[in-house]
Amino acid sequence: MACIGVLDSGIGGLSVLREIHRLLPDYPTIYFADQKHLPYGPRHPDEIHNFVRAICEFLFDEGARVIVIACHTASAASLLRLRDAYPQIPFVGMEPAIKPAAERTRTQTIGVLMTQTTAEGALYRRVLARYAANVRVITQVAPELVIMAERGTQHTPEGRAILRRYLEPMLAAGVDHIALACTHFPFLSEALQSIVGDDVTLIDPSPAIAQQVRRIWPADVVPSDLPHRYFTSGDAQHFQMSIEKLLGYSMRVLNVSSVALDS
Repeated sequence: MACIGVLDSGIGGLSVLREIHRLLPDYPTIYFADQKHLPYGPRHPDEIHNFVRAICEFLFDEGARVIVIACHTASAASLLRLRDAYPQIPFVGMEPAIKPAAERTRTQTIGVLMTQTTAEGALYRRVLARYAANVRVITQVAPELVIMAERGTQHTPEGRAILRRYLEPMLAAGVDHIALACTHFPFLSEALQSIVGDDVTLIDPSPAIAQQVRRIWPADVVPSDLPHRYFTSGDAQHFQMSIEKLLGYSMRVLNVSSVALDS
């Protein structure tokens, strides 16, 4: 029953899942949304890691042979520790798309929208040191945008005012590329683009993640013929409605209260 496991704190990872389905349509996936503990951003990295590790154990039991940490915050808190704990499992994590932004910028100034844990993590510092030596990076920690994406309030007057508060300092600094360093943020792209204009490019890392999954899938493992499966630690009906709205199809969602996320 080999499949691809994908996890996030909520709907954000669906942006990654969408690209995996597009690139690997014959590979079954299992998605876990830890909506009980949404948002991850303000939480301590150790607490996030405990949640993520418990979810991974659940995904292993369900047949996951590759795990995608489809959350920048969870990747910053947990990816390196997971690779140490489970050396036999290929993990794919999210990192801010500094490299493509730095390679493409014409103004030598790029922006990054992210959560607090991602901004403070060793993974982000490593990416900056590796790819951003010759560019100016304008970082905006934007915790409100996760809940905005979950609720779909980006087009309301209040939502647009919040977006402008984060984007206008970047525009004033002259950024021409903005890395969306949270998997929730691509679902805000239309509203974001309407504010920054056509001269600024938003970079979604999801397509690159799907390509990485294809590269690291174990060559000796045949994907099963199981259907895609969806689980949440929160409200299953609400999450099912989110899937229908964001991915365009109906899918049953199961609530998993038995995963010991709070231990």
